[in-house]
This record gives sequence, structure tokens and C-alpha cells, in this order.
Amino acid sequence: IIGVASYNVQPEGAANYFNKIQCFCFEEQMLGAKEQIDMPVFFFIDPDFLQDKNMDGVETIYLSYTFWKSGDANAPEVAGMLQPGHAPVYARQAE
Repeated sequence: IIGVASYNVQPEGAANYFNKIQCFCFEEQMLGAKEQIDMPVFFFIDPDFLQDKNMDGVETIYLSYTFWKSGDANAPEVAGMLQPGHAPVYARQAE
């Protein structure tokens, strides 16, 4: 399967401080049947996060991905951006 990944950051406000430098989700990926591969992500949390009173009490930020088959009519138009109302082909969550 050839696909693209969209991502989601929770809690919602934390997404403003989540900066990806490099991500497998920026490009299409090819996966063979029963194949296991590492899909690296390099990111940092903006230090301004610590100054945002709305983020008080946030101790964990969750990054999750949905893998979409390329060309699927339900896939997001822009790889790497979660678009509401689309049903995923495959979902995986990473902490």
C-alpha cells in the first residue's frame, strides 16, 4: 500500500507549540504486506508553552497519526493535516 499520514496533537491548545522538523508524514510512504518499518519524527515544543497559562496542568502531549491510502477519496487533501469527517484506513497512536 502507498499512503500518506495525517497527524493530530492533543490537548488542542498544545498544537500551537508543537513544531515538527522532519516527519514521515511529509511524504507518501510505501508499506508491503506484513512489513514493519520505523517512521521517524523530529520535533520540539516551543519554550513559550511554559508561559501560556492555558497550558497550566498539561503534563502530557499526545501525537497521533492516521495512515491513509493514497488516492483514497476520503484521504485529506494535504498530507500531515487532520481533516475532520474522513474515515481512516489505519490508525496508530504514539505517545
